[in-house]
Amino acid sequence: MSSTPNQTTGHMHSVKGTVVESIGNVTGLDSWKTSGKKEHAEGEAEVKAAQSKEYVEGVSDRVGGKVDEVVGGLTGNTTKEMSGKVQGAKGEVQMDANKPV
Repeated sequence: MSSTPNQTTGHMHSVKGTVVESIGNVTGLDSWKTSGKKEHAEGEAEVKAAQSKEYVEGVSDRVGGKVDEVVGGLTGNTTKEMSGKVQGAKGEVQMDANKPV
């Protein structure tokens, strides 16, 4: 597994682990069952870690965007205000997409 959690590689390891475990079940090889279960669990953990990381990034964008929106509104800087709205919306979408289950 990589040091930075990634949903794509996490799903890949999860599926690969399930396949290896299934082969172990069919062949009766306990080592394959065990290694498959382990890789599946590690893959699922990586997916959850990546989702958590991306959720926090969304929170950061949402808060930063709100700050820029308010500052832009107070100073009359419409560019900063609009930029803040876009950043906040981006953060909201990222949070929704990675909401903890």
